Amino acid sequence: MREIESIKECGGYLNRYTHASAVCHCDMTFSVYLPPQARDDKVPALYWLSGLTCTDDNARTKGGFQRFAARHGIAIVFPDTSPRGDDVADEPERYDLGQAAGFYVNATQNPWTPHYAMFDYVTRELPALLESELPLIPGIKSITGHSMGGHGALICALKLPGEYRSVSAFAPIANPVSCPWGEGCFGAYLGDDRSAWEAWDASCLVASGARVDDILVDQGDADEFLHDGQLLPDHFQTACDAAGQSLTLRMQPGYDHSYHFISTFIEDHFEYHARYLK
Repeated sequence: MREIESIKECGGYLNRYTHASAVCHCDMTFSVYLPPQARDDKVPALYWLSGLTCTDDNARTKGGFQRFAARHGIAIVFPDTSPRGDDVADEPERYDLGQAAGFYVNATQNPWTPHYAMFDYVTRELPALLESELPLIPGIKSITGHSMGGHGALICALKLPGEYRSVSAFAPIANPVSCPWGEGCFGAYLGDDRSAWEAWDASCLVASGARVDDILVDQGDADEFLHDGQLLPDHFQTACDAAGQSLTLRMQPGYDHSYHFISTFIEDHFEYHARYLK
């Protein structure tokens, strides 16, 4: 784990690191914001999973998260969205498959299998590394994300009950087995057996019995991908209602899919997660 950048911000430090990943079999880059409280004691962590086409850099520069992390004494972890490198499989002509589009699954199909183990990376390898090297309280963490990363946050929490203190999402791809983005990527990463896809779909996981204490989701009603049928929050609401899973789905009038939307409501999400992390 090698520090490649450090910027003072809101009393703490926004640091960027690189390391050799044992599960993705390539060098991975990530960022961590350590609030000022981390100078004196270990702090809890909030993991932010970014969406399609993003790196760890998007949220840390666009979201305005750090001021709220400093207020609450919470570290923010910004993983990358996929493995990267010259030897890592990719579809350069597509933005929704390959590098920057890992979908936070463990791929079972070639040529993706050797590197695309993003679920194990964000839930196992990265937390273990950070809790051993940085002033983070072991095991005290929550998770959130946007779009593809909102999908990732939901499945991480639902597949590993008890691993995260809380979970939220912004405009998540909530039922990927039923949308074009999910069908294209799941078919490539997981194969033709659609029943195997359901283990990586938040709506299907809730329908099959997966549970967490509560879920907060914000969705803009002017989101172009909502109207294109990519996000399907109504499917997730239906699944949660049928299963008795607590869900607060807030439809936000006039907001789109961008970081303008995220930065408007991120304070609410920090307040939400802080209640569980403390």
